[in-house]
Amino acid sequence: MNKRMIIMLLGVGILFGGIFGFKAFVNAMIADFFDNMPMPTATITAGEAREIPWTRELEAVGSFTAVQGAMLTSEVGGIVREIRFQNGARVEAGQVLLVLDDESDQARLRSLEAAQRLADLELQRARRLAAQNNISEAELTRRESEAEQAIAAVNEQRARIRQKSVRAPFSGDLGIRQVNVGQFLSAGDPVVSLQSVDPIYLDFSLPERRIGEIRREQTVNVRVDALGREVQGRVNAIEPAVSASTRTLRVQATLDNKDGSLRAGMFGRVRLETGEPEQRVVVPQSAISFSPYGNSVYVISEDEEGQLIVNRRFIQTAERRGDLVVVTEGLSPGDRVATSGLLKLRNGSRVEISDDEQVQPRESLAPRPDNA
Repeated sequence: MNKRMIIMLLGVGILFGGIFGFKAFVNAMIADFFDNMPMPTATITAGEAREIPWTRELEAVGSFTAVQGAMLTSEVGGIVREIRFQNGARVEAGQVLLVLDDESDQARLRSLEAAQRLADLELQRARRLAAQNNISEAELTRRESEAEQAIAAVNEQRARIRQKSVRAPFSGDLGIRQVNVGQFLSAGDPVVSLQSVDPIYLDFSLPERRIGEIRREQTVNVRVDALGREVQGRVNAIEPAVSASTRTLRVQATLDNKDGSLRAGMFGRVRLETGEPEQRVVVPQSAISFSPYGNSVYVISEDEEGQLIVNRRFIQTAERRGDLVVVTEGLSPGDRVATSGLLKLRNGSRVEISDDEQVQPRESLAPRPDNA
């Protein structure tokens, strides 16, 4: 009985051993097949590391502000009698924009002017009498004082009447009026905004560590996304003190705005060139795999059979501008790099470069294809 059991157990062991051995053999053959199976050729696009003149730039985001801007109000209250402007109109300094009802003030002015004429006549009569020694010096002085008081009263009333109108304090463009004819306007109520935007200011801030790189009259290039174009101006003012809370320095530039396309409140992307151009190696940004562990590119070369392959190479990068990135270490001018299909590549991958026309990388802050 024991002998049979032993033989049976041996048979079962041999059977299972054969099964497991065959399974291991099959797995080994499959693994060997995949290890030796040639990788499929990946289709990519390629770019070239090239050396170009590169000027260091400061970048910031700024906001356009009017050279002069104000919300016009009335100094005194009253009923609106006339509105002498159109919404959005261009006006000149001193132009009357709104008139309040001044009928009672005009009547008061006529009364004071009559009193002034009477005081003037009495003064002239007093002077003739004084020349004949017919009145005292005190009486003449009183008449002179009354005449001066009458003139002052007239001037005061005229000033009060002038306050019944709203005038443009400077030349500029009006906004949309906030009053209507017949409406009662209290002192200080808003009437219409007035902005002088030719030229126009652009305010922006720079970190305090870049103070030494900016100066007055420096050229400023501004990309205005709302207009889809770039405009140019010059630095006209630099704040003398750094903000203690933000550690930044406020800078103001002036730009021409003859067509009025730039509006107060719009924002722009600012570029300021600092220093002379230097030769730097650049590659398209699409060629770089950015990673916390290091940035890399796939460099294209030929193997022993003349087939194109790629190998991963870690690089050091610096400034970026538009589609281009400066490479300080890891590439030389003329090195070809993959610019698309990076996720399907690994060291030694065979590649085929697509014949499709590529969009050329540019330095612009907002690059656009030629056919856009």
